[in-house]
Amino acid sequence: MRIRSLGVIDDAVVELSPGFTAVTGETGAGKTMVVTSLGLLLGGRADAALVRIGARNAVVEGRIAVPGDAAAAVRAEEAGAELDDGALLISRTVSAEGRSRAHLGGRSVPVGMLAELADELVAVHGQTDQQGLLKQSRQRQALDRYAGDAVAVPLAKYAGAYRRLRAVVSELEEITTRARERAQEADLLRYGLDEVAGVEPRAGEDVELAEEAERLGHAEALASAAT
Repeated sequence: MRIRSLGVIDDAVVELSPGFTAVTGETGAGKTMVVTSLGLLLGGRADAALVRIGARNAVVEGRIAVPGDAAAAVRAEEAGAELDDGALLISRTVSAEGRSRAHLGGRSVPVGMLAELADELVAVHGQTDQQGLLKQSRQRQALDRYAGDAVAVPLAKYAGAYRRLRAVVSELEEITTRARERAQEADLLRYGLDEVAGVEPRAGEDVELAEEAERLGHAEALASAAT
């Protein structure tokens, strides 16, 4: 993860290994900014106050290894993102005016998309961990795990069917959009043909019009010469 112009951090690269990572340090060392950076990558709220004084914007970029069949990878690809050699590239930019932009796998996405993937990618543990239980998604996950295979097996089948449905719906929307575009183009062509037919053009008329335009262009010179 690379952090630029965020709070006390000017430019830093943080390498987080798979598994558990503890962030420690003295007061003012930037621990909060590291956790805040992770929060931004995972769809957290942006605040102009986070931007380092004198900087135009703060940027956080992350590269997270994700198996191709993982739920996060599937959801990201459904949103148009692409994996880079088995990793998902995420970036978040916060301007000094408070505007925020998010990119996922090379594609601009709503910040809410990052929040959807958050639980699948990184777990951040802190003093407010228990508040995660207030999220309906966490509650459903806990119930599903408690139910065991009786729920896990049909849930996996449902997830696969739902992904296929999303793919078909996306393809249908694309086909429908192309059909509308072709219909609009056909209407425009018909309009052009009607305009041409309305003036009843004759063969060779373009040559006559060009010659007349040339004569009229020299009308002033001819009038002066005649007087």
